[in-house]
Amino acid sequence: MSLYQLEREGQVEELKSVIRTSDNPEVQARAAGILGDFDEETLDGHDVVTPLVGLAQSADDDRVTAAAIDALNQLGTDAMEELIAEMAGLDLGEDQQADWAKAKAFAKALTADVPELRMAAANALGELGKTDILPKLLESLDDSDHRVRARVARACGRLEDARATDALIERLSDPKAEVRREAAEALGAIGNRQALTALLDMFDDERAPIRRIAVGAMGNFGNSRPVEGLVGALSDDDASVRRTAVYSIIELLSNVPTDQSHEIRETVVEQLNRTDDQSVLVPMIDILEESTQNRQRRNTAWLLGRVADQNSSGYGRIVEALVETLEDEDQMTAQFASTSLAEIGGQQVESRLLDVVDDTGYDENVRAQAVFTLGKVGGERTRKRLDDLIDQTESEQLRKKAFSAISKLGGRGVQ
Repeated sequence: MSLYQLEREGQVEELKSVIRTSDNPEVQARAAGILGDFDEETLDGHDVVTPLVGLAQSADDDRVTAAAIDALNQLGTDAMEELIAEMAGLDLGEDQQADWAKAKAFAKALTADVPELRMAAANALGELGKTDILPKLLESLDDSDHRVRARVARACGRLEDARATDALIERLSDPKAEVRREAAEALGAIGNRQALTALLDMFDDERAPIRRIAVGAMGNFGNSRPVEGLVGALSDDDASVRRTAVYSIIELLSNVPTDQSHEIRETVVEQLNRTDDQSVLVPMIDILEESTQNRQRRNTAWLLGRVADQNSSGYGRIVEALVETLEDEDQMTAQFASTSLAEIGGQQVESRLLDVVDDTGYDENVRAQAVFTLGKVGGERTRKRLDDLIDQTESEQLRKKAFSAISKLGGRGVQ
């Protein structure tokens, strides 16, 4: 049976046999990679870590060693800990000292001959969160392999230790874009003034990809410091930089403390309304359609109602995205979508909300929210439809909402 068939059928034990018995390095490497890519459900009840650890230590071919390490890295920190512990001769228990032993072992692995092992060690150190090993990580920011440098920069960002700022700033001029991007994102996670200054300096770079990296990293800040710079980036000559600025603004609004978010939102709205570039609306719609994070969706739903109107490019798509958001499980997100639909208004908003009211496939709460919003945006057509709804519906909630909405539209017709 081919490796493709084994992968397709989830034949874990057969693949374990391949990595133990095959004398073909390419086959062993491919089998190891497949095991690392399997999901938890497929691997349930199968020990793949032990054979992969054995392969990583015993393989004569560097390709096989690298594949085994990559597979263990894919399986998570626990799998990598077993490899490092085996190589270091450590017996890692469950007590507090074990974490320090793991950190020291991973720090030592940063100097291993195999770059894949150094990459995995950097990942694990970032996950462990032990800031005492930061000096060792910083030494590896000069690793000869750019993949290692990138992973080390990412680990520094996870530690959020200001001591890494200077070294990360140096990596902003790394010859490899991947390293520059990870260093910028790490600086954004650290979020101090020195990091902000360094990222803002990149805004002046003549190369749009460099500016985009800096703008993208700004969303990682947990404070309001980058707002002015991000608002300025909304006027960048490059459309991709402007779109990235919108993503970062939404991310920033999701990260900052609640007591700061209102002021920041108002500043953002003011600046967005000054730009004639309609392309900044596209990433907002994308977030509303694709994001699974409540705070991102909440802020986006709110923001769209303040920066879009009936003349906006993509008006129909905006309306559709907001109508669909009325079904959001997060009540506040659904409420913001309703408010934004009322702010935008227009015939298409009225028509789509009437469709929701008439469609019994929607949850009653969603239909009631649509009725409430129609009270703010509807016209004579809505007044008549709600008048009929009052007489026809068996839902007390819909009837109450319809009475409230219709009173705002001139009251019921002559009965």
